[in-house]
Amino acid sequence: MKDSVATTADAGSDCCSLGSGLLSADDATRYAALFKVLADPGRLQLLSWLAEEGCEPMSVSELTQRSGLSQPTVSHHLKKLTEAGLLEKSRLGRSVIHQVRPELFAELRTVLQMD
Repeated sequence: MKDSVATTADAGSDCCSLGSGLLSADDATRYAALFKVLADPGRLQLLSWLAEEGCEPMSVSELTQRSGLSQPTVSHHLKKLTEAGLLEKSRLGRSVIHQVRPELFAELRTVLQMD
């Protein structure tokens, strides 16, 4: 029985470091804020719609139609995602469009990757 406990403990030591190494207090605060923004089902749903289309820009009205959420709810979530730097917002004529910023998601994947 003791041998199986030691083996389990030894196996766990192979997976003890984040892909980005130790986080500074500032980095931990920054990443926690980003994950907090992502910790909402509506925001994750909107991100999935944007990503489903190959990260091409989509208008607020298009996202409202596809998601089934109300326009004010969609706008609120998009604002939070944009303020966090996860999306980029621009105008195209009378429409406001949003696009995923993939570089920030690549950074978050690196932080979560266990080496």
